[in-house]
Amino acid sequence: MGHGENDGVSVMMVWVCETSEKEESGCVGKSCLLLRFSDGSFTTSFITTIGIDFKIRTIELDGKRIKLQIWDTAGQERFRTITTAYYRGAMGILLVYDVTDEASFNNIKNWIRNIEQHASDNVNKILVGNKADMDESKRAVPTSRGQALADEYGIKFFETSAKTNLNVEEVFFSIARDIKQRLADTDSRAEPQTIKINQPDQAANGGQAAQKSACCGS
Repeated sequence: MGHGENDGVSVMMVWVCETSEKEESGCVGKSCLLLRFSDGSFTTSFITTIGIDFKIRTIELDGKRIKLQIWDTAGQERFRTITTAYYRGAMGILLVYDVTDEASFNNIKNWIRNIEQHASDNVNKILVGNKADMDESKRAVPTSRGQALADEYGIKFFETSAKTNLNVEEVFFSIARDIKQRLADTDSRAEPQTIKINQPDQAANGGQAAQKSACCGS
């Protein structure tokens, strides 16, 4: 990343979900997290992502303005080839599962293997358990299991709720700060240079279309 007010941090959000014939059953609410962070809003009737979508938000971090390009990727198996093509340019990845859906949690290791095959070796990752506002009687994945899995991979862990805005800002600011620190450490060990962030052609069009379905929950 170059060093200037207009420098961007590219963050790609990965949807971790159960591969299912019924697409809506795999929704973990990652698109709602994106909407909450980028627009400050929430809806229970939102998006099943078709391929790739993205949002942009400029934040101030440690006294500097940073533009976050947040990529929203489809989780279904039939879109796997499309989404993996974007991993290489990602500087940070949020692995999102639904705390009320154990299958989405169990699928995280598959996604991490996929990321290890296609993403940069030093990409920053955070594990996110979404829908933490749901009643405990509906919870399938205890907080302790999420933390244990994050510890296994040596990454940070947050539980969030797009509905109540629990930890949403914290997650995105945390991944941005981690990326910023990693790039600063890299720059300190190398000759000064500007790293160009390659952006997919769809950026000019605001990402691919998304179709509505009542899958967000929280």
